[in-house]
Amino acid sequence: MNEYLTHGKISLRPLETEDIDLLYNWENSMEIWEVSDTKTPFSKHILAEYIAESAKDIYATKQLRLIIQNEANEAVGAVDLFDFEPYHLRAGVGILIHNTKDRQHGYATDALQALAGYTLEVLGLKQLFANIASDNKESIHLFKKAGFELVGVKKNWLKTMYGWKDEELYQKILC
Repeated sequence: MNEYLTHGKISLRPLETEDIDLLYNWENSMEIWEVSDTKTPFSKHILAEYIAESAKDIYATKQLRLIIQNEANEAVGAVDLFDFEPYHLRAGVGILIHNTKDRQHGYATDALQALAGYTLEVLGLKQLFANIASDNKESIHLFKKAGFELVGVKKNWLKTMYGWKDEELYQKILC
């Protein structure tokens, strides 16, 4: 395994065809739709196309999803790079530890550390950013712990069924 794709208790690996059921369950889990900005369910056909597309180079697709595996090589979540900008040397980060039983074990923290090392040493990026709803205290704590700093607030940015929320922008300078 690439040394930049491991840290602490986790390893990061690319999507595999066999992940279709896993992605189907995660992406169609309505309790995470608000944080993932999802409005409609995904079909297995669409997810199969996404997995096939993920085999392409990040420079072509401008995104990358890696599966987070624990010490037993069980998939516990995923970490995404999106809005990859090779000229400006930056990318957005999203992370999911799906099952609540797998949270609070350090998997997300380790995954962000592995991802930061990979993006700096392999992709040559200078910075990562994350957009987080202002009431998502767990994610804010995670990203702050991983060295991300609050650099801005987008007022009334996210429309929810309960009203509008602010979204905070966090940034980590890698070098």
